[in-house]
Amino acid sequence: MAVLSELRYPTTRLAKVLSALLAIILFGFVSVATVAGFLIYQILKPARSSSTYDLNVMMGHPVPFSFSIPGEPDREGWFFPGLRGAPTIVVCHGYLSQRADVLTLVSALQDHQYNSFVFDFIGHGSSQGITTLGYRETAELEAAIQGLSKRDDVDHKQFGLWGANLGGYAVLEVAAFDPRVAAFVVDDPWDDPRNMVQIEIKNSGLAVIPYVNRFGDWGFRLMNYRYRSLPPVSSHLMKTQGMSKLFIQSDDRPQLADETFKIFNRAPEPKELVRDRLSYSEMTEEDRHNYENRIVSFFLRSLPPVSR
Repeated sequence: MAVLSELRYPTTRLAKVLSALLAIILFGFVSVATVAGFLIYQILKPARSSSTYDLNVMMGHPVPFSFSIPGEPDREGWFFPGLRGAPTIVVCHGYLSQRADVLTLVSALQDHQYNSFVFDFIGHGSSQGITTLGYRETAELEAAIQGLSKRDDVDHKQFGLWGANLGGYAVLEVAAFDPRVAAFVVDDPWDDPRNMVQIEIKNSGLAVIPYVNRFGDWGFRLMNYRYRSLPPVSSHLMKTQGMSKLFIQSDDRPQLADETFKIFNRAPEPKELVRDRLSYSEMTEEDRHNYENRIVSFFLRSLPPVSR
């Protein structure tokens, strides 16, 4: 008690120095934690840019389709009909994106008689909330497939998946455990949502502050404590043995390109790896057209749009 009293009301020179040092350490701790907390908030709750769309005038004649997520309100997506009884390709947008940003890919798939489906992940587009960078989004994708499989105008046993970064992580998770997934494409996915947090902290320029990245990781793990035991997605990729897989890297996102390459190396055959100059969201109209033709060609080879 005497020691604590001396630190609170220092009378000796040494006590004054120790008291000042403790105050500086406490201030630094609080400052770093505040910066890390602000960064995590910015990463997990990005500004949404949702717009209203009239499906009656949209090309492809999409129809709204709702699906249920356990413990959450129903989610609505857009179903683009193709050949009746043909497989459905679920298109999963990326981080800081929304379903409207991938409509040209959806249209390209529909033009080749695929049924296509697109929706907004939590915290993006029309879907409110906070993103988990893949944890909750995996359940959303699985719920969408489950809902679509009950339709009488699709092949309920065969689905194709495409996903960019955030969507790519969800695709890898679902493909490893859902036998209805016959083929998938992932573009710059990450192996673990925690890795993406570190990438975003580094890109913010604030990683130079000591322990900001560590505090950020602790904060993200605390917010997603229920997923603490979930291993990286690459640890169960062997379950996709025999499933057609296409991995895409982007030169303009070297950190995610490295993540993609590591995941690709751990994936079983059959698999393909290609590298693009730009990520999908940054492509010019011509680049995007060529990219979408590659995606369509992959699905035509691995999952033909045959009515069943």
